[in-house]
Amino acid sequence: MRVFVTGASGFIGSAVVRELIQAGHQVTGLARSESAAAMVATAGAAVHRGSIEDLASLRAGAAAADGVIHTAFNNISETTTSIADAIETNVHAIEVLGKALAGSGRPLAVTSGTALIAPGRIVTEDDVPDAGSFNALAPAEAAALSFAERGVRASVVRFPLTVHGERDHGFIPAIIAIARDKGVSVYPGDGSNRWSAVHRLDAARLFRLALEEAPAGTRLHGVADEAVPFRDIAAVIGRHLNLPVTAIPREEAEGHFTWMATFALLDSPASSALTQKLLGWQPEHPGLIADLNEGHYFTRQPEAR
Repeated sequence: MRVFVTGASGFIGSAVVRELIQAGHQVTGLARSESAAAMVATAGAAVHRGSIEDLASLRAGAAAADGVIHTAFNNISETTTSIADAIETNVHAIEVLGKALAGSGRPLAVTSGTALIAPGRIVTEDDVPDAGSFNALAPAEAAALSFAERGVRASVVRFPLTVHGERDHGFIPAIIAIARDKGVSVYPGDGSNRWSAVHRLDAARLFRLALEEAPAGTRLHGVADEAVPFRDIAAVIGRHLNLPVTAIPREEAEGHFTWMATFALLDSPASSALTQKLLGWQPEHPGLIADLNEGHYFTRQPEAR
């Protein structure tokens, strides 16, 4: 299958490219810069220059493909100044990709997330974000799945709060950086709030299965660790950094974690039981705590934001 991948040089997207190539697919990766193009080419994929803001480039990439995997999302940067801008850009990109595939029966697999759909209980594939959800990817779900009724084998692949592994630049490195900066590894309250997690290589394999097999209109969960207590994350960070591990009152979380406080407080477990039954997907790579214990997260020192 000829597959067009957005975000092909990113943390998840680069793993998706390699997974697809190893499975015998021909991959074209979207690249917005020379460095991204070099990474895509080194992975063995063809390079398609453009960005998710460049709707013409998206349209051309999708039109030439047998299927599309959309992993790109503009984080806050010099060009994207608010989360509302990022959400709008993402929805427009999905609409262009979907329209390019409409009526063909070709697959479109789009990234979403399990966090903030229903905090405090285990989220399943049957849960749908409501209109007032704080989940930034909820509009992407609605946009993508609308094409299931327009002749596209559209599916949504939800990932948990942390997708971990080598090259991770998300929440776990941020928490590690804060612990280094503060000289203590902290958890709020009793630390019983739960994070779900998945290894990036397991995430990539689920994307391939979604492309190959997922029925139109499917919501999938790429969740390996269903519910890791935040205190366990703090404990392993403290051990590897040789720092004390302590609790703080929940109301002091913002002062300690700054922009990370919302996530440090979040209770966001999720299940992938339905996905595993539907596609036979089984996580094979280390869980979050085991991955942290491998040590690679602690050989670099990212700056706290």
